[in-house]
Amino acid sequence: MTPTAAPSPAEPAAFAAVDLGATSGRVIVGRVGRGGLDLTEVHRFPNTPLRLPTGLHWNLPALYQGVLDGLGEAARTGRIASVGIDTWAVDYGLLDADGALLGLPHHYRDERTRGLAEGVRDQVGARRMYEATGLQHLPFNTVFQLAAARGSAQLRTARTMLLIPDLLTYWLTGSVGAEITNASTTGLLDAATGTWSREMAAATGLDPGLLPPLTGPGTPAGALLPYVRAATGAAAGTPVVTVASHDTASAVAAVPATAASAAYISCGTWSLAGLELDAPVLSEESRAAGFTNERGIDGTVRYLRNIMGMWLVEECRRTWAAQGRPVTLAPLLTAAARAEPLAALIDPDAPDFLAPDDMPAAIAARCVHTGRRPPTEPGAVIRCVLDSLALAHRRVLRRAAELAGRDITRVHIVGGGSRNALLCQLTADATGLPVVAGPAEATAIGNVLVQARARGLVGGLPEMRQLVAATQQLRHYRPRGDSRGWTAAQHRLTAGTEHPLVQGPGR
Repeated sequence: MTPTAAPSPAEPAAFAAVDLGATSGRVIVGRVGRGGLDLTEVHRFPNTPLRLPTGLHWNLPALYQGVLDGLGEAARTGRIASVGIDTWAVDYGLLDADGALLGLPHHYRDERTRGLAEGVRDQVGARRMYEATGLQHLPFNTVFQLAAARGSAQLRTARTMLLIPDLLTYWLTGSVGAEITNASTTGLLDAATGTWSREMAAATGLDPGLLPPLTGPGTPAGALLPYVRAATGAAAGTPVVTVASHDTASAVAAVPATAASAAYISCGTWSLAGLELDAPVLSEESRAAGFTNERGIDGTVRYLRNIMGMWLVEECRRTWAAQGRPVTLAPLLTAAARAEPLAALIDPDAPDFLAPDDMPAAIAARCVHTGRRPPTEPGAVIRCVLDSLALAHRRVLRRAAELAGRDITRVHIVGGGSRNALLCQLTADATGLPVVAGPAEATAIGNVLVQARARGLVGGLPEMRQLVAATQQLRHYRPRGDSRGWTAAQHRLTAGTEHPLVQGPGR
């Protein structure tokens, strides 16, 4: 490939950001130059998992077609300087010796790792596994998914394992690699060295030869293949740049923070709450508290904890719609703002909420199980969820600061949850800290900025964040009152009861 000439720093360029989430995918064109940064969504498509006899799978061919359609729309807006892909973490596809995909990748919510993950952890030793990988124990981590596939025909036949963004990059370019921010979520990467861990591969019986070479954000992955150019109308030589391919890593890159004392919450389907550090925290206290150490750009570490996020709200809405009472989000949030605060609380990370058929019923059942009066009206249910998320944000950030030896003076909320004014205000109230909300499109912005940096249009991480702060709409929330009510609520939740259930007169 003959590389295209890099423009002068003043000359703007357009970049295609492919951003795949758990429920939908988008292709966004970002334009960077002359101190400007703007985004245009050119294509959106659904991400609908498939329930098959072999479990819950991602419909990856449909997603790939959505990517091609979106790149075609991007090409119609003008010349695209490069393409970058980010997706969720942990899930993977297996390729045979000819490079063919061996079956559809499993969905991380598939239940095949339930119970097995604990067995692998106990075999290796929980402390040793954490010292090696720095990861929060989550049953869907790649290492446990591979353990569940041990002995399968697919794994015996496989020659290469590619995480989802790397697999899509392979289909676009023919290039094989493992981008490190996503690789760091697998449970197969050594947290200290940033290399594949043979010890963890051996723990699952995985052939280390299946693990492709590691790459970093900003690395060229190759040019679009001829059949991709024919399908999209993209110009010859259009490169794909390996961005921070884990969507949270891209989102954190776009956090408009200017001080090390800032914390972040990347709030979408999940709330990823934590700090950006220079080195992992691998202490036993950190492991026991459930914190994870994942790679960010420029050698940073995303020290965070996964919290079930807006998934709970969206699943409530899905259930109500299926029951014939569709509820749009705005009136739900208005009703939630009027509902009694801290009347009912749940632990958002309870296993009951991972994939229930009826989320409002699961919330009510959890309240009853822990001795709390369950909310009944939709507004009260959503207030229960948002109060509980804000309390989880408080708990996680305070513990992260203790374990990392950091002070926190400000909280940045990015992602779709930053549009939820009630959640942002409740998080400010619960933490007692000012909250800066935005940008909502942090993941796409981080994707675009890594491409722009590879093009020479923007400098290092501080300059990237300054550009975000200067060009994106941010909202500010100050904590209201004191935090004693939240402290009491935390004590009640930790104790497992708020007050005995009182039976009403019924109807």
